[in-house]
Amino acid sequence: MEKHLFERGLALFNSGHFFDAHEVLEDVWREAPRHGHSRRHLQGLVQLAVAFHHQSTGNWVGACSVLKRALRNMEGAEDSFPEIDWEGLRGSLEPWPKYLAEACENDPGSQPPPPLPKIFLGDGQTKKVT
Repeated sequence: MEKHLFERGLALFNSGHFFDAHEVLEDVWREAPRHGHSRRHLQGLVQLAVAFHHQSTGNWVGACSVLKRALRNMEGAEDSFPEIDWEGLRGSLEPWPKYLAEACENDPGSQPPPPLPKIFLGDGQTKKVT
């Protein structure tokens, strides 16, 4: 895995550039070994970026659907990417399925969205987009 691209994808995600994060992380995913857990976990990260891109454009149904798949594909990702603070990421994602489900059924402006999640490395740091 090309570490520079991986970290760039995370930095783009953390900066709210979800479409670009998806593109970069997808390049990392394409290079991952075809048969292995890390490929599925990378797919989850790609899907996470796609879900938040959909959310940012008001595509609530798409965001809800892709987020569910992302969460499922990121299960057990600690083994593949121990450098990521998965507990923190999962905690920041916790309110999003409910928020998006309600946004699909109601006026999404009726309540403020939860804070956007960030993908921190285990040292609690995030990389800046370069």
